[in-house]
Amino acid sequence: MPQPALLAHDLVRNLGGRRVLDGVSLTVSPGRRIGLIGENGTGKSTLLRVLAGVDEPDTGSVSRPADVGFLHQEMPFDADSTLTSVLDAALREAREDLAELGRLGDELARVPEDGPGHRQLLEAYGRRLEQAQDRESWDADRRAALVLDGLGLDTLALDRTVGSLSGGQRGRLALAALLGRRPEALLLDEPTNHLDDGAAAFLEEQLRALPGAVVLASHDRVFLDAVCTDLIDLDPAVDGPVRHGGNYSSYVSEKHAERERWERRYAEEQEALEELRHAAGVTARRVAPDRGPRDTEKMGHGHRAGRVQSQISRRVRNASRRLGELERTRVAEPPPPLRFAVRQPAARTPDGPDPLVSLRDVRVPGRLALSGLEVSVSERLLVTGGNGAGKSTLLAVLAGRLAAEGEVRRPHGLTVGLLTQDTVFDRPNRTVRDTYARTLGPERAERVPLAGLGLLAEADLDKPVGQVSVGQRRRLALALLMARPPQLLLLDEPTNHFSPRLCDELEAALGSGPGAVVVASHDRWLRRRWQGRKLRLEPGGGRGNRGGRGTGPAPG
Repeated sequence: MPQPALLAHDLVRNLGGRRVLDGVSLTVSPGRRIGLIGENGTGKSTLLRVLAGVDEPDTGSVSRPADVGFLHQEMPFDADSTLTSVLDAALREAREDLAELGRLGDELARVPEDGPGHRQLLEAYGRRLEQAQDRESWDADRRAALVLDGLGLDTLALDRTVGSLSGGQRGRLALAALLGRRPEALLLDEPTNHLDDGAAAFLEEQLRALPGAVVLASHDRVFLDAVCTDLIDLDPAVDGPVRHGGNYSSYVSEKHAERERWERRYAEEQEALEELRHAAGVTARRVAPDRGPRDTEKMGHGHRAGRVQSQISRRVRNASRRLGELERTRVAEPPPPLRFAVRQPAARTPDGPDPLVSLRDVRVPGRLALSGLEVSVSERLLVTGGNGAGKSTLLAVLAGRLAAEGEVRRPHGLTVGLLTQDTVFDRPNRTVRDTYARTLGPERAERVPLAGLGLLAEADLDKPVGQVSVGQRRRLALALLMARPPQLLLLDEPTNHFSPRLCDELEAALGSGPGAVVVASHDRWLRRRWQGRKLRLEPGGGRGNRGGRGTGPAPG
């Protein structure tokens, strides 16, 4: 039996006085896996909720398969439910298929082929058999065990209650239940949250094997690259959301090509505008219709002068008309790529091979143990490790915000900037614009205008910082660092709450940014593409927590 498609037509949804979805349409055929990307607040989660039927659109319609699975950021299970009951619910339909096939088989064995009802029983058996085959019902229990193992839940006792699990374990349990169930359409909101590398790779493999329609929202660029057959960019555009065929790498290549075409067209138009302005404004002055006639021209001077004037006027009119048309239709100037401003003169930094910062036998009891680390003036260091390994703690020590046992050496007057995971501003009632200007000072804020960085929408600049989203506060904090870059830049999970496109721009800016850069991240895309040195921390200060010096790439 062919799997049904998931269809949405002209969806409109308003929330809190703001239009979140504006005429969104899409078709998701069986076997297609569509990724939703865009900035926070562009409607990814709202679109998933509408597609799932959890939320209703103000206008528009959705046609969905009978069996839709939805992984969202709220837990669907009661705290008192056990793992056994969750898995039983996920496998209920598959087990019902097998039980009904058994019952129908017994009935068929008792009813003669020419007896009354045999044909109806045979047809019912055939329908149920086809359904069981589509669901792979015979494999359901084995599949559930495989999923629990792949998502790192196999060591949990089946009588554990959902309420006793951590947030990450509850998220993985919800995902396991959906994968074991194998619905006809699967909707996933940030499914790689709380997954380590192995579990994320397992999920990618499972999704690629699903026969039905899949729609997912994710900031995980490796996941988008490995899973998606199409991407829909929900960022505002003149013609509405744009669908890109292919995975994330294809999307990035297409966006680069679009940018190059935009820049080329803009440059060509600027050149044409300059030529037309020159033609419209200068031609009449360069040709001298009022010069005196030569002796040989006196008889025909009036006629020739009038003809020259007419030709010049026509040229000027044509040039002016073309100039007006081009100015009305010209493309906007491409926004500049994200980059760090020129750093102001600061404290003298070490010359030659001397490190900018050095740590020796550093300890923060229960949080970090590091035998040594040297950060050079132009360092590019990526710090990795599992939760609780001490990545954030190390950045706080480097920034001088956290006291540590052992030796920490840094030059006097060193400027340090730290982007933390939880960005908080002291004056939440101040607007975004005012916070930026007061933090930098009026001269610097005017030299590097906030709007010119392209990190925040113009509509958000006059909102109080306490009322904007976590992602917008992080963008403001990043803008302050970009406008006044320090000698030592420390970034704690810099891709959290940022769109994939902004993450790409930030990573490119870090490569050429001034000073030393130390990044702590679990982002798989960033880790795979990192060109500098790497340091992996182990929980409890294991043998992996050994630093060193030098800036060449190291094994991940």
